[in-house]
Parts: sequence; structure tokens; C-alpha cells
Amino acid sequence: MSELPLLDNETIWAILNEEIDDAAVNRLVWLYLGYRCDAETGKWNSADVAPEWRLEYPEPPDFIDSRPATVKLTRSTPPENKQLLKEKLGFKGYKIGEFGPRQTRRATMANWLMGFMEVES
Repeated sequence: MSELPLLDNETIWAILNEEIDDAAVNRLVWLYLGYRCDAETGKWNSADVAPEWRLEYPEPPDFIDSRPATVKLTRSTPPENKQLLKEKLGFKGYKIGEFGPRQTRRATMANWLMGFMEVES
């Protein structure tokens, strides 16, 4: 696995602008959800993952391909953090006809990561 970028506003913009590949975006969310991969065995350790995630997803879900996992991510975002991309970054969203489910899921992941940054700051 390649090294992940720092979790900062620049990285959030890179996610929204599709400058970071889907696999890296997934790995960022997995990291902050608490999933850890043993480099030697390739097996996932979910001991640090919240029970509501660990029970449903003992291994980290692919948020780009899994609508249910992305919906769960959205629902796990506190109401006060639902508009962080707009409030903190001035993100206006994607233009009609220029986005699909993949971009929407990336925006959901970016917003969730912004929420994590808010809690940690």
C-alpha cells in the first residue's frame, strides 16, 4: 500500500477534485474508522473500530462501490457536520450532468473526513 496523504483541507480538495485515487480515499476513511491491516498477513484488524461498524463490516467496505456503506457513513455524521464541505471549504457541489454516484460518494467520504478533522481539532 502506498503512503496516505495528511488529513488536511488540501487532501479534502484533492478528494473532491479526483486527484487522489478511489483506493487511497477508501484507505483514509478506513484508517479513521479504526481499521488496520497487518502488513505481513494482509488480514484486517477491526479491534479499534466502533461496534456499529465492526458488526456490520468486520472488514472495511469499499465506499465507492457500496451504497449501503456510504449511507451508513452519511448517517454516522452528526447533523452539525453535514455541511462542512460548504461551510469550511466553500464547496459548491458538482454541476448537474458532471457527476454520478462515484463523485457523490467521494463527497460523502470527504465530508465525513472533515467531520473527523473537526472532532480532532
